[in-house]
Amino acid sequence: MRNFDVCVIGAGPAGFAAAMRAWDYGKKVCLIERGLLGGGGIHNGALVSKTMWELSRNFRTALRRDRGYTSLGVEVDFKQVAHCVSTAANEKMAQYERQLSMLSQPTPSFPGSITTMTGTAHFVDEHTVFVDGNDLGNERLIHADNIVIATGSRPRLLDNIAIDGHSIMTSDHIMRLECFPRSLVIVGAGVIGCEFATIFASYGKTKVYLIDRADRILPFEDYDVAKLCATRLEASGVTIHHQADLASMEVVDGMVEYTLRYHTGALETIRVEKALVSVGRVPNTKGLKLENAGVKLTQWGHIEDTDTRTSVPNIYAVGDVTLDIALVSIGEIEGRHAVDHMYSEAPPAPLSYENVSSIMFLDPEVAVVGLNELKAQELKIPYKVAVYGCSLVNRAIAMRSTDGFIKLLVTNDDEMKILGMRALGEHASTSIEAVSLMIHQGRSIHDLTELLHPHPAVTEALQDCVRMLLGSSILKPHVFPSELRLSSITYANPTKA
Repeated sequence: MRNFDVCVIGAGPAGFAAAMRAWDYGKKVCLIERGLLGGGGIHNGALVSKTMWELSRNFRTALRRDRGYTSLGVEVDFKQVAHCVSTAANEKMAQYERQLSMLSQPTPSFPGSITTMTGTAHFVDEHTVFVDGNDLGNERLIHADNIVIATGSRPRLLDNIAIDGHSIMTSDHIMRLECFPRSLVIVGAGVIGCEFATIFASYGKTKVYLIDRADRILPFEDYDVAKLCATRLEASGVTIHHQADLASMEVVDGMVEYTLRYHTGALETIRVEKALVSVGRVPNTKGLKLENAGVKLTQWGHIEDTDTRTSVPNIYAVGDVTLDIALVSIGEIEGRHAVDHMYSEAPPAPLSYENVSSIMFLDPEVAVVGLNELKAQELKIPYKVAVYGCSLVNRAIAMRSTDGFIKLLVTNDDEMKILGMRALGEHASTSIEAVSLMIHQGRSIHDLTELLHPHPAVTEALQDCVRMLLGSSILKPHVFPSELRLSSITYANPTKA
C-alpha cells in the first residue's frame, strides 16, 4: 500500500486544479486518471468543441462578400479540421504532462510531489482506494488522509435510442467522423446542441435539423436572447423543430430515420445521414463503490456535497460529479477550494455562484453573468433593465458585425445594485469580467460610471447601458426604439434582492 496526503480521482480541470493546489501546500499527492489527462475539459468537451467553433467562424468569415474582397477557392475538409482540433487538444495535454513530470518528485527545498497513476479507481473504505490498471504491478492500494472525487460527467443517453457512435452519436463521437455529413439531426436544443448546430451550419456542408421540445431554444434564457440565436441559426439554414417530441429514432438502410410528434398531435418522419443526441450529461459515479466509503448520492445520482464537502469528512467532490454548475472554470475553482478546506490556516469563505459567468459559443457569441429577466421575475425582484444594440456600437460597425446587444439588470431602487448582464455579439465575453466582480461585491452601477472604456470597443455598449439607466445616455431610447430599451419592472409584493 502506498501512502499519500491527498488522493485525487480524475485528472480533468477540477482534479488537476485540486492536485496543483495540494502541491502548493507541500503535500504528497496521488492523481488517478483512467483516460487522457485533461478529461472533458480538453477531449470530447470544452476545448475540442470551442476549437471547432473558432475554425467554423474563420471559415464563414472567409466566405463573406461584404468586406471589400472576395476569397476564391475556399474549401474545407473535415479530416483537416479534425487534425487542427486534435493538435489544439494535444498542445494543452502536453502542458499538463510537462507540469506533472516536473512536479513528480520532491526537492531539497520543497516537499510537495504528484504521482500520476493510470487506471480505474474505486473505494475500499473512506481512506483507501484500489486502482485497477495494466501497468501498476502490485502497488494498487492507495491510502490517503484526504480524497477528492473529480470524475466528471458523460453524455446522457436516452432509453429508446441505440447509440452506435457512427450513425447515432453523442458529443464524444463527433471527432470520429470521416467527413462532413450531408445532413444531421441534433436532439436537444440546450447549449451543447445549439453550439454544434452553429458549428456544422457555419461550414455550409451539412443540412442541420434541431429538435426542440419547448417553444423556443435556450428556454432558460430571456426571450430576446433565444430569439436572436434562433434567428441566426435559421438564417444559416438550420431547421428548428419547435414543440416537438422525438417519438422514435433508428437506423434504416444506413440512414437515421426519426419521427417527431408535434404539440398539435401531428407526426413527421425524416431521414438524415447522422444524428447527435445532446440531452445533458450525467455524473461519472458508476464503479466508484462509494458505498464502501459512506459517500451519499442525490436522487439524481450526483455526489451530495456542501461547499465541496461530502457526507464523509475527509472526502470531497468537485466539478461535474456534483450538482453545482458544470463549467470548466467552476470545476477548477471547486478543486482549489476543496484543498483549501483541508489545509488553509483559516477556513475559506463558502463558494458563491451568484457571479458565475459563462459563454455560449453560438452565432452570435453569448456571454452571461448573474440574473436574467426570467430569473428576476421568477424571484419577484423589482429591477430596471437597459438594452443597447450592437448596431449603435462603433467597434461592431467597424467589424461589419452588428447583430447582438448588451443587457444590464439593476435593482429598481436608488442604489441600483447590479443584478446581471447578457452580452451577445463579437467579443461578447470581454464585456462581463468587471460586472462579475461587481456582482460579487454587491456594487452599484454608480461604481461602473468610474470604469473608463477605450474607443472603439464593444464594451462601450456597457458604458451606454449605465448611462441609459442614469438618464444621461448620448443616444436616446425614444429616438432608437428598435435598438435601445429602457424598462422598469415592479411587483405588488416584491422580494428584496
